[in-house]
Amino acid sequence: MKEKYNFAVVGATGLVGGTMLTVLAERSGLPIDKVFAVASSRSAGSQVEFRGSFLPVADIAEFDFSQVDIALFAGGDVASADYVKKAAAAGALVIDNSSTFRMHEDVPLVVPEVNGETIKENHGIIANPNCSTIQMMSAVAPLHRAWGLVSLSVASYQSVSGAGKEAVKELRQQATEFLQACEAVSGHCAQSAAGELAKKESVFPRPIAFNLFPQIGSFDIDGNSTEETKMVNETKKILGLPNLPVVATCVRVPVFFAHSEVVHVGFSKPTSVEEAKAILSQAPCVRLLDDPSEGIYPTPLDGEHQDDVLVGRIRRDPTSENGLVMWVVADNLRKGAATNAVNIAQAWIELQAESGRQS
Repeated sequence: MKEKYNFAVVGATGLVGGTMLTVLAERSGLPIDKVFAVASSRSAGSQVEFRGSFLPVADIAEFDFSQVDIALFAGGDVASADYVKKAAAAGALVIDNSSTFRMHEDVPLVVPEVNGETIKENHGIIANPNCSTIQMMSAVAPLHRAWGLVSLSVASYQSVSGAGKEAVKELRQQATEFLQACEAVSGHCAQSAAGELAKKESVFPRPIAFNLFPQIGSFDIDGNSTEETKMVNETKKILGLPNLPVVATCVRVPVFFAHSEVVHVGFSKPTSVEEAKAILSQAPCVRLLDDPSEGIYPTPLDGEHQDDVLVGRIRRDPTSENGLVMWVVADNLRKGAATNAVNIAQAWIELQAESGRQS
């Protein structure tokens, strides 16, 4: 059993990778020896901050993963496809934030508070679920354990940071240009301002400032977007319910950070709003904010820069015999990505320590 572990953060110059470094730095109880920052050749040679000092960024094409115990991958699908297996073969436990390995049968897809027992089934690779799936599972799983989930419908309202640094920059620039265009003309200006924005090269398929659109990823033959398919398939795998009816509609909204979701859940047993509140108030990583008459419910601004999944507006769903509806908010960069990955690493380290004590 090792006393301390070496970590690599792949994609260290991106939003998720940078947040992984922040979360690692905050974990004083995590037995960290060295941390290596790794990225593509475009970022190699730059520096990133970690615990008050700066780490040089190594080129992933030249990096030796044999010096690493745990590799947190946040470099996207291409980096994962090219280097995850290489890192695992070198002896590192890889926790991969991309979608590359999530649906592989021999790769556990883990939210530690929900199905942490699957961590021990890894063969060197553990997949971090989609950001929207993580926050939804944190809220749904405790209720599923109580009443048995039989159906799930979700509409997600996802911040632009889910699409990376350039998307955050684009929303900021478009909002400024939109307001400037409105000041330049009298009357109803939205159409003309949006028209000007649409002419420019964009991260998104439509202007995002003061707008929203129901597309995250490409569409398949049935009209489902990539993000929607991820949420459906990942939910079934994490809960171990391959036949669960799940439908998702994913919407990009002009919010910088934190995703929000309306979740409709149907159960096999009678439910109550008060019981649901009691269950979720005791659930790990969940914080209940639910008193609408007093204006208490979570918003994306409440969800930013913290690790709880915020749940509110729990009420009955009259379209389902044992159905409930709830509003779920979480920081997509932290709980929806970096924090969950670090939690997986911490749980794996604890398993190593337990195994060492038993031997």
